[in-house]
Amino acid sequence: MSPDVFIAILGFAVAASITPGPNNLLVMTSGLNHGVAASLRLVAGISFGFAFMVLAVGLGLGAGIRAHPELQTAIEAAGLCYMLWLAWKVATAPTTFEVPTRDGKTAARPLSALAGAAFQWVNPKAWAIALSATAAFSTSGGEPSRLFWLAGIFAVVAFAALTIWAAFGGALRRFVDNPRAIFAFNIAMALLLVASAAPFAYDLARDVLRSA
Repeated sequence: MSPDVFIAILGFAVAASITPGPNNLLVMTSGLNHGVAASLRLVAGISFGFAFMVLAVGLGLGAGIRAHPELQTAIEAAGLCYMLWLAWKVATAPTTFEVPTRDGKTAARPLSALAGAAFQWVNPKAWAIALSATAAFSTSGGEPSRLFWLAGIFAVVAFAALTIWAAFGGALRRFVDNPRAIFAFNIAMALLLVASAAPFAYDLARDVLRSA
């Protein structure tokens, strides 16, 4: 792969990964409530789960979705419903940080790596990035390795970007140190999750009205 293509993919991956979205908000909330170290499993699950999605889309799943707009509409609808449910869960989360119990366990734990990976399949932003990235940078001929480069670059960049968001959430722990402040933070994160879903909801409604 040429240096120009590498730089273009890297720039796209950085812009897509560092900007606010459902993944970033989940990781930041986890960093606040559980700490950075405990949130790295979620970070890894999201990063490598999204890289796997890029591979799947590039190897043919994306073409199938583009050929059947109704399938893309169904995926977007399911994703939006899940994000609204997730926003509700964030808004109603406990207003205390996790506290170790007598047996050394914790009453609440961050989302697992598997949950982070699975979330990508109902994350509208992840679908939009995967579809646009594979269309712009992967090729069906000439350079079959480019798709694997694309997935690998996204995995590394996403892991670094999400770790920064987790660290930001962890840094907020010193300022959000009482139930009222934690409740306000959770409500704010829930509203931001809803706001991040709004553009996809608009597109979904427009597509449904056009097909009606």
